[in-house]
Amino acid sequence: MKLLAKFNLILILVIGGGGFLISQLAYNFLIGNARREVMAQAQLMLESASAVRDYTQTDLSPLLQQNPRHKVHFLAETVPAFAATTTFAKLRTNYPDYTYKEATLNPTNPEDRAGDWEADVIRQLRDHPEDPKKTGERPTADGPSIYIAKAIVAKPACLECHSVPSAAPKAMLIVYGSNNGFGWKPNEIVAAQIISVPLSVPVKIANDAWHNLLAILIGTGIAVILALDLGVFWFVIHPLRLVSATADQVSKGERNIAPLPVKGKDEIASVTASFNRMQLSLIKALKMLDES
Repeated sequence: MKLLAKFNLILILVIGGGGFLISQLAYNFLIGNARREVMAQAQLMLESASAVRDYTQTDLSPLLQQNPRHKVHFLAETVPAFAATTTFAKLRTNYPDYTYKEATLNPTNPEDRAGDWEADVIRQLRDHPEDPKKTGERPTADGPSIYIAKAIVAKPACLECHSVPSAAPKAMLIVYGSNNGFGWKPNEIVAAQIISVPLSVPVKIANDAWHNLLAILIGTGIAVILALDLGVFWFVIHPLRLVSATADQVSKGERNIAPLPVKGKDEIASVTASFNRMQLSLIKALKMLDES
């Protein structure tokens, strides 16, 4: 095996091994970073939904309740949950992987009833009222999903419709009846805003970044090997080939051979200078033999 081939083999092993290690460490970092990025985005969406709820409850709902139509026809726009859910549905046109639900243990609208895992989240929030938010991961039919949940506390404005049926607007009772959504207690955690996103979303972000990193690492590795090959050939192999070719001529008895040029002060230059001295000594020795 030639010197350049051996050198390339060593380079490939070193760069390949280092690149593999870097890529694995980078993948773990990218997965964690992508997950944090997705959760940060979900957190921002959650805060936006909370802002819509607060605006509807404090500003919009009082105005709509003064509308005479609300006395005979229940306006869903007066409900903070409806406003937040509707707004998020429009947001999903650009973020289709994110889902939002105001899961409630005892909702007025059956569509808002918490599923099994959502009910568990609400109970956990109830058990730890000092921490109104919870994040986690859960299995689904389409694969793992991550979520962020924020507790919804029954405030005085909520109890206007959810304390007892007699206190609720008649128009609401006509639409939803009086069997569900009542009996809420002041400051009780009755529901949770939950944003879910498939784990495949951060995984895809991480995979895309990882593939780009691999392409950069491979391209850089190839460029480094080619640059080093050029340097080894020009500064090592080429001078050694000149020494080898000259030595071959000397071994065949040729005497009129010009000394090899010595460039620099490195090991190759030292070998070339030593060869020139050996060649000169050999020629002198041959002349002495001829004269004798």
